[in-house]
Amino acid sequence: MYNIKFADYVPKPEPVSSDYIVGVHYFPGWKPGTHQGFKCIENFPERTPLIGYYDESAPEVSDWEIKWAVEHGVNCFIYCWYRTMANIGKPVTRDGLMLSHAIHEGLFNARYKNMINFAIMWEAGNCAGCTDEKDLLENLMPFWLDEYFTQPNYLKIGNKPVLFVYDYFQRVLDALGGPENQKAAFAKCGEMCKARGFDGMIFQVEYRGGDLEVIKKFRDSGYNQNFAYCWHTKKQFPDDAEAIADQIEFMKLRVDFDPYFYIGTASVAWDPYPWTVLKDEQTAKATTRWKLSPESWRGLLETVKSFADNLPAGALGRRFIMLDNWNEWSEGHYIAPHLSGGFKYLQAVREVLTKRDNLPDYRLPDILGADSRFMYMDLQK
Repeated sequence: MYNIKFADYVPKPEPVSSDYIVGVHYFPGWKPGTHQGFKCIENFPERTPLIGYYDESAPEVSDWEIKWAVEHGVNCFIYCWYRTMANIGKPVTRDGLMLSHAIHEGLFNARYKNMINFAIMWEAGNCAGCTDEKDLLENLMPFWLDEYFTQPNYLKIGNKPVLFVYDYFQRVLDALGGPENQKAAFAKCGEMCKARGFDGMIFQVEYRGGDLEVIKKFRDSGYNQNFAYCWHTKKQFPDDAEAIADQIEFMKLRVDFDPYFYIGTASVAWDPYPWTVLKDEQTAKATTRWKLSPESWRGLLETVKSFADNLPAGALGRRFIMLDNWNEWSEGHYIAPHLSGGFKYLQAVREVLTKRDNLPDYRLPDILGADSRFMYMDLQK
């Protein structure tokens, strides 16, 4: 009636204070023409993001995500980072990457980018890793240093950039020639960082299993800590208590083994049925499927916080907590605002892991009248 426009852009975030580094895993698969897109979840409306089917290469979308994250205590996005197989053994360029749009097009051009930290998780286990030490030192490291580590908002702890590595199948370990050789190669990476003004480099490896021999091998191979991208459950359809108990069992195993090598991860769900059914219906029917209620999620966060608070002084896991996941819409684990859960999962993060000294803004773009021309995408594209 009055044609009132309340905002021309994403309102400036009001970050909440926290004593923790709260990192959330981020899957950059939501741009038209890349990966499977939102077509994968069209029959699962409960997973619909509250801003609709968006294009995360748009800086405006990044700014909305930054706002929602920092106002609820999430202060670091950990982006899955994919090198193409064609780039193996060659100098890394942006053209040699896949699904890099969320960082290079979205985050790097976002107005509020310096209000949140970011890091990369090198997807070496299910995409391209490296051929040998030379490839790591001469091709990967220079790109990481120039493009990411030297960014003011790249995650650094003790003036050391943190690299997360997904090497579930130990392909990097094999390429570098085993534990001793990998440890030596990682030390050289640290020296390269020192030459650029840092105090070294921190390597963290993903492993969600329960084999202590694997964890020990990773520790002996130069990694500083072990984290999990997600946790899996013993039952196919566990209730909330069972799903939480399985996570706690995995975390306790690690704390008892080496509290200094442990980083806690809280997993909200696991249900990849929408994308597995597109590939193989039998596998989809057999997959594990569960999702915690907001109340159960809050309880899990309290437990993970307790684990952190009781670690010995000097253990990084005392102040670093990971959340699984921001936006794995097709795999079913996500805490970003969505149709069935609203902001409840983020509110639980704020209640448990922050000082609650801000007032989050729950107005959505359509309510504000903000320009959303870059935000929504055609489901069929």
